[in-house]
Amino acid sequence: MKRFFINTQSLFIVFLSLLVLNVLCESETESTNLAPMEKTEKEALYSAIQGFVGKWWNGSELYPDPCGWTPIQGVNCDIFDGFWYITVLNIGPIHDNYLGCTKNSEFRRDLFEFKHLKTLSFFNCFLSPNKYSIPTQNWEKLAGTLESLEFRSNPGLIGQIARSFGGLTKLQSLVLLENGLTGELPINLGNLISLRRLVLAGNMFIGEIPASLGGLTELLIFDSSRNFLTGPLPNTFGGLTSLLKLDLSNNFLNGKLPSELGNLKNLTLLDLRNNKFSGGLTESLHEMDSLEEMALSNNPIGGSLMGFKWENLQNLVSLDLSKMGLTGELPESIAELKRLRFLGLNNNNLSGNLSPKLAALPSVSALYLNGNNLTGELKFSEWFYGKMGRRFGAWSNPNLCYPVQLMSTGHVPYGVKPCQEEVTLLNIDSKTNLGGENLSQSTSSVASLGCSICGVDGSWWDFRAKEMVSVLLLSLIL
Repeated sequence: MKRFFINTQSLFIVFLSLLVLNVLCESETESTNLAPMEKTEKEALYSAIQGFVGKWWNGSELYPDPCGWTPIQGVNCDIFDGFWYITVLNIGPIHDNYLGCTKNSEFRRDLFEFKHLKTLSFFNCFLSPNKYSIPTQNWEKLAGTLESLEFRSNPGLIGQIARSFGGLTKLQSLVLLENGLTGELPINLGNLISLRRLVLAGNMFIGEIPASLGGLTELLIFDSSRNFLTGPLPNTFGGLTSLLKLDLSNNFLNGKLPSELGNLKNLTLLDLRNNKFSGGLTESLHEMDSLEEMALSNNPIGGSLMGFKWENLQNLVSLDLSKMGLTGELPESIAELKRLRFLGLNNNNLSGNLSPKLAALPSVSALYLNGNNLTGELKFSEWFYGKMGRRFGAWSNPNLCYPVQLMSTGHVPYGVKPCQEEVTLLNIDSKTNLGGENLSQSTSSVASLGCSICGVDGSWWDFRAKEMVSVLLLSLIL
C-alpha cells in the first residue's frame, strides 16, 4: 500500500510539472505572438523587398505579420526589448516560395534601416548584363550589427567593391562570388579584423593583393581565385596564422613564394595553380605540416625537388606539381607520404630512375609522371599496373621501359616500351689465331658493329645478329 502511495505521489508530481511547463510555454508563445513590430521596421522591410521583386509585390496585404503568423521566406526575426526586428534577409532562390528578383531590381535606402540586421545575402538575383552595381553609401548604418554579407552568382552585378565595406567591422563573412565585379581590392578590407571567411572568387578584379589583408588574424578561408590579380603574394600573409584554406588559383600573380608561408601551421589547402610564380620552391613550405592539398601546377617555378623535406608533410592527400619546369631527380622521401592519393609530376624536366618505393604508397590511386626525361627500367609490380591502369602515367619518357616478362601478363604501363634483351656474343680465346690475325680482335669488331646496330634498331639486331657473326667468322677461317 505504501509502495502504491509513493508511485501515485510521483506521478502527481510529474503531472504537475508538465502542467506548469505547458502553461509557461503557452504564456511564452502567446507573448511572442503578441509582440509588436515597430512600424518603421515593417515599412522598411516591405519597401526594401519590393525594390528587388517588383512593384506588384504588396507586402502589407500578403504578409501583414511578417515575423508572426504570416512569415516571409528568406526573412528571419528576433525580439529585442519586446519588439520584433529583422535579423536575416535572403533575396533569391534559396528557399521554396523565395523572393525572386525582377529585371528592374534596385537597392532602396530602406535596406539600410534595419536596426538589428545580422545576415544579408543576394543569390542569383541580378542577372541582366551590365545593369546593377553595389551601393557605395549607407553601409555604415549596418556597421554595428551586420555579421554576414554575401553576393553569389549575380552576373549582372558590376562595378567595384564599395570602400565603405571597410567600415563593417563586425563582419565575419564577406562573400562576393561569381559576379561581374571589377576594379582593385580596397586596402581598407584589412580593417575587417573579425573576418573568418573572405571569398572574392569568380569576378574580374585586377591589381595587387593588398598587404593589409595579412592583418586578418581570425581569417579561416581566403579565396580570390579566378580573377585577374597581378603582382607578388604579400609577405604579410605569414600573419594569417588561423588560415585553413588559401586559394589564389587562376590569376596572374608572380614573383617568388614568400618564405613567410611556412608560418601557416593550420593550413590544409594551398592552391596557387595557373599563375606566374617563379624562383623555385620555397623550403619553408615543408613546415606547413597540416597541409592536405598542395596545388602549384602550371607555374614557371622551376628548380629541384631534392633537398625538400617531403617527409614532414605527413597529412598530404593531394600533391600537384605538374607543368612547373622542375629539374633533377625524384626524391625517395615522397614515398614516405602514406596518406597521399594523388601525385602529379607530369610535364616537367625530371630525370633519373624511379624508385620502386613509389609503388608502395599505401593510399595512392593516381600517379602521373608522364612528359619527363625519366630513364631506366620500371621496377613496379604487375599488381600495381593492374590496380592503377591509366591512372599511372609514365608515357612520353623516351628512355623509360618495363621488363619484357610483363608482356605475357597483360598488365603493362600504358605508353611505355618494353626493355630490350641484351645479346651475349661468343667468347673466343684471345690466343686463337686464324689466317694470321687475332680472332678476338675480329670478334671485338663484330661486337662493336653489333652494338651500333642494336642502338639503331634492337629488333632488327635480334633477327640478324647470329647470321652476321657466323658469316664473318667463316670468312676469317677460309
